[in-house]
Amino acid sequence: MAKKEETISLIDTFSEFKETKNIDRTTMVSVLEESFRSVIAKMFGTDENYDVIVNPDKGDFEIWRNRVVVADEELTNPNMQITLSEAQKIDASYEEGEEVTDEVIFAKFGRRAILNLRQTLASKILELEKDSLYNKYIDKVGTIIAAEVYQIWKKEILLLDDEGNELLLPKTEQIPSDFYRKGETVRAVVARVDNRNNNPKIILSRTSPMFLQRLLEMEVPEINDGLITVKKIARIPGERAKIAVESYDDRIDPVGACVGVKGSRIHGIVRELRNENIDVINYTANIQLFIQRALSPAHVSSLVMHEEEKKVEVYLKPEEVSLAIGKGGMNIKLASMLTEYTIDVYRELDEDAENEDIYLEEFEDEIDGWVIDAIKSLGLDTAKAVLNAPREMLIEKADLEEDTVDEVLAILRAEFEE
Repeated sequence: MAKKEETISLIDTFSEFKETKNIDRTTMVSVLEESFRSVIAKMFGTDENYDVIVNPDKGDFEIWRNRVVVADEELTNPNMQITLSEAQKIDASYEEGEEVTDEVIFAKFGRRAILNLRQTLASKILELEKDSLYNKYIDKVGTIIAAEVYQIWKKEILLLDDEGNELLLPKTEQIPSDFYRKGETVRAVVARVDNRNNNPKIILSRTSPMFLQRLLEMEVPEINDGLITVKKIARIPGERAKIAVESYDDRIDPVGACVGVKGSRIHGIVRELRNENIDVINYTANIQLFIQRALSPAHVSSLVMHEEEKKVEVYLKPEEVSLAIGKGGMNIKLASMLTEYTIDVYRELDEDAENEDIYLEEFEDEIDGWVIDAIKSLGLDTAKAVLNAPREMLIEKADLEEDTVDEVLAILRAEFEE
């Protein structure tokens, strides 16, 4: 009875393997055969004289042993040899030197052999699953997938794909305002696949520029069709992003196509990225023009390039400076990320100001030195720089009386009116 149960247990093993493992037929047959051979080799020291036939469709198998017929007194290896008298019980026509093939019932090898087989199979299946998972996701790096939140930890979220594979979304790859509950669906890009000790870990990201690029490809057909190319992306996740796009067809406005009518195309992306503001600009290989566009919505008056240092000095009208810098310095930071140049912003004086302007020290006979020093502490060195500065700023920041400021402004203004 025990042996019958063991046989049933073996068939169940194959049925389970066949039905639940996402492994192709050829691989499955190969793994089953290798597992049998592994157990046989452990028991007899070799498996070379065995034929293993696996039938995955029926969930069964056959094992045939090949032995050479030897004289009864010459038997030295019962696994590789069979005595003449034993062979002739099978078929009276057998002679010495011939080969006898007989079927072996694996269940007769005993419970330990069956247990060994199941363990070997389980180990090989686990390796196959890991290889399958790695191969599946290494090809998906850079693509967007949707997965279900399974468990939420402090430093990462565990998600499951539609096949039950485990994926990780680290806190560092989440948008700061991301918030999920168990069972919710998350969209993210496959950032990388770590495979230490053949233990693949699939890492997802929602902060990667690639995530934004793939969302654009999904929303803007012209990008997907290759008519518009996304050249560069800079992101401060959840806050703001700048995208440089280029069209190879003069009839297509790449910025308009990406934004859509009344922002229809970009709106869904903004929502997915937790209201991340997205600026779309036209790419150009002319780096000076590209820097000017990157600083949008500010209008640049002039700039001085330092190519070797990858630095640029940008000059703007006083009212444009705050636009160029942006809230919390975000605009200038993104522009630097997009252009890969360090950008220094300077307030520009009026046209020909450099020629017409006068340093404050030249007014020492009319304005007290301590007043000039207080004004210069604000970074205002010339008469026109002071005249272009807000009156309130001179009063508050330089800590001067209103009358003093008005007197200084009157003296400076009079100089240019002359």
